[in-house]
Amino acid sequence: MDMLRTPEPRFASLPDFPWAPRYVDVPAGDGTARTLRMAVIDEGPRDAPVVLMLHGEPSWSFLYRHVIRGVTAAGLRAVAPDLVGFGRSDKPAARTDYTYQRHMDWLRACLDALALPPVTLLCQDWGGLLGLRLVGEEPARFAGVVAANTFLPTGDVRPPDAFFAWRQFSQTVPELPVGLIVAKGCARPMAPEVIAAYDAPFPDETYKAGARQFPALVPAAPDDPASEANRRAWAGLAAFARPVVTAFGDSDPITRGGDRALQERIAGAAGQPHTTLARAGHFLQEDVGPELAAVVVELVRRY
Repeated sequence: MDMLRTPEPRFASLPDFPWAPRYVDVPAGDGTARTLRMAVIDEGPRDAPVVLMLHGEPSWSFLYRHVIRGVTAAGLRAVAPDLVGFGRSDKPAARTDYTYQRHMDWLRACLDALALPPVTLLCQDWGGLLGLRLVGEEPARFAGVVAANTFLPTGDVRPPDAFFAWRQFSQTVPELPVGLIVAKGCARPMAPEVIAAYDAPFPDETYKAGARQFPALVPAAPDDPASEANRRAWAGLAAFARPVVTAFGDSDPITRGGDRALQERIAGAAGQPHTTLARAGHFLQEDVGPELAAVVVELVRRY
């Protein structure tokens, strides 16, 4: 497994993101003793309740900066990893290095290394495909969940046309314009320096193998390689009785309606104060970060 690491000067001028990461080594999963380095933002009191923030495609922990600020201001601990292939984390160079199962294994190893108490999960996009599956597989790791613009797909229900259009674009465009993708997934304007911050982890196309591969890994048909594992995880996720709140944006064509399915199928979602956030696109952390933080803080305070 060949690996790339984004040069640190690429992160020198990030707006509203003053935090330095800690680093965790996880097994590469290629049958060797090699490890990959994952970056983790870890802010707030060490003994406070932990909010685990998992990003998706093609973003990184920078996406959560407004949420981190709101959560830590409320006295909670914010933990936001960069998934392998994103942010300051190492980036295997071949698209075949990335599989759904490897992403699960890398995330699980990262959380094991951090030795966190039961956390409140805040997940969006692929953060939910990984995080919600982990809730189903290892519910004891979690005190509660805020699911935002995400789902746990098995391929048994056809995704919306907007997803297939996105996947086709991501696989065929000569240069994947990461910052512009995030900007177009928001309902509100994004400043040029913020767009540049999303481009920062990717000096050129060779660094984008993980970002390119993620859309192809979404189970969109019943026989997808990850479908059966997700079906099994749904059994545990449906039985999860601790609080589960959905907080979806009102302007996301890709995950629209996914909140109702989560509310109907997960035991802990019954009777919870689910919310739809106004003028919030797919990357609702950008559009309504403080409001999303308030949803998380309110949930934790009700434990």
